[in-house]
Amino acid sequence: MRAWQVDRAGRPADVLSLGERDVPAPGPGRLRLRVLAAAVGMPDAMMCSQSYAFAPPTPFVPGQEVCGIVDAVGEGVSIPIGTRIMGVTDFFDGHGGLAEHCLMGEGTAFEVPPSMSDEIAASFRIGYSTAWIGLVRRASTQPGEHVLVLGAAGGSGAAAIEVARALGASVIAVVSGAEKAAFARRCGADHVLDRTEGPLAPRVRDLTGGRGVDVVYDPVGGALAADAMRSLASGGRFLAVGFASGSWATVDTAAMVRANWSFVGVYAGAIGRSDNEVDQARLLDAVASGSIRPEVREVAFADAARVVQEIADGAAIGKTVVRVAHA
Repeated sequence: MRAWQVDRAGRPADVLSLGERDVPAPGPGRLRLRVLAAAVGMPDAMMCSQSYAFAPPTPFVPGQEVCGIVDAVGEGVSIPIGTRIMGVTDFFDGHGGLAEHCLMGEGTAFEVPPSMSDEIAASFRIGYSTAWIGLVRRASTQPGEHVLVLGAAGGSGAAAIEVARALGASVIAVVSGAEKAAFARRCGADHVLDRTEGPLAPRVRDLTGGRGVDVVYDPVGGALAADAMRSLASGGRFLAVGFASGSWATVDTAAMVRANWSFVGVYAGAIGRSDNEVDQARLLDAVASGSIRPEVREVAFADAARVVQEIADGAAIGKTVVRVAHA
């Protein structure tokens, strides 16, 4: 099969190569997909440099999220062959989605509604489920609350904007540059702040009548996270989601206690299948009603290395999906 493979650690443009690889066989509890579309994101770029916690040893095929057709199953799998599936691949074992075939555990597989396109399905599970887990399960976001979304023009940030808006929150998006600001507004942000134009906290307090925000959604970490912490209202919740900057958010515990806000970890992998099914149903209802309207950019399979490098460089806007095949 054709596959994009990483043979050594480095920049995605330097270490991703397109070649032939054996078609994997699914073991017990696993299913194999003929990949239709694969979403790419910052974790894929970080895997190339071996800076991601779940990066497999080289050589491996990256690609965490896919939509595809089940074409083989291992022992104990109940999903019928021919079912169109979205879900998270066995990227941690080197069988990611940037290939004509990939492997997936049955516990991470969800049937795609007939009305949902391949490219939306490929990009759906990680970003939207993480946003839902963070904003609903971990932060209990309420209608009328203010949510500050960092990295709002990336795939994770865009999903958080849409979920927060669907929950009835007011969203302040943090981006860099006019093009990314326009994208965040298109996703539904009520206000957009350019992080390059000075500290966030004073501007956030101006927008909230001096009170600050109730929730910070942070897939970025680093210095931007530290700045955002100063914008939290009393009783606020800081959601640590990711570290696209290269470093996790760190907390001044004394300052947190004095300001009476909470630091909350968000990890989708800690949520069990039954809770994931409940969340998936609610998210699909939101898509069906139009309160969540995913937007993706589709590129050709031959362009995969280029777009993963764009993500690594911070140049990509929104979620990018690689078209691998057609049904």
